[in-house]
Amino acid sequence: MSTIDVLDVSGAKTGTVDLPGDIFDAKVNIPLIHQVVVAQLAARRQGTHKAKTRGEVSGGGKKPYRQKGTGRARQGSTRAPQFAGGGIVHGPLPRDYSQKTPKKMKAAALRGALSDRANGGRVHVVSALVQGETPKTKAALESLRKITQTRSVLVVVDEGDELTWLSLRNAPEVHLLDAGQLNTYDVLCYDDVVFTQEAYDQVVTRLSKSGKEDA
Repeated sequence: MSTIDVLDVSGAKTGTVDLPGDIFDAKVNIPLIHQVVVAQLAARRQGTHKAKTRGEVSGGGKKPYRQKGTGRARQGSTRAPQFAGGGIVHGPLPRDYSQKTPKKMKAAALRGALSDRANGGRVHVVSALVQGETPKTKAALESLRKITQTRSVLVVVDEGDELTWLSLRNAPEVHLLDAGQLNTYDVLCYDDVVFTQEAYDQVVTRLSKSGKEDA
């Protein structure tokens, strides 16, 4: 089990936390992570696409021209698929793209993603990012830059940490996430993961429970 420093708003060390090996030093199963990420992205799709068939488009009730004697192919409606404005053959229909993914698979994929970030030294824990009781975006970003210089950062906070939420919610280079919503896709999308102390404890407790269930 390795340890990392807990930093304050100035970037100074205020303590250490353990990185449980079953969470931050787990086997990185790339096919599993890929499967979970694909399922997560599929669940985001609305699936409301719809193309009208020849029976649903408006117009075309009258036969366009007589059956015989014109030298052209016989036609019954201008809303047939070969006409402009006609129906679509085998077009998309509304559907549900979501895939069923077991909770244990999601937890294992998340542990693998966190392990990948931890092995690269890209997991950080802070006691706080803002001092006082007033939200300050500039101060929060300055504190964040003393911890990491990467271009994009995932900041995981406690749901009730309103001060940090209000301070960083409009920063384009920062993605804020509640500890209970931490997922594989967001961990992989951002260069570094920064936890507040409360959020870190919540994530470790959550993933430790899922690990015991696996065993």
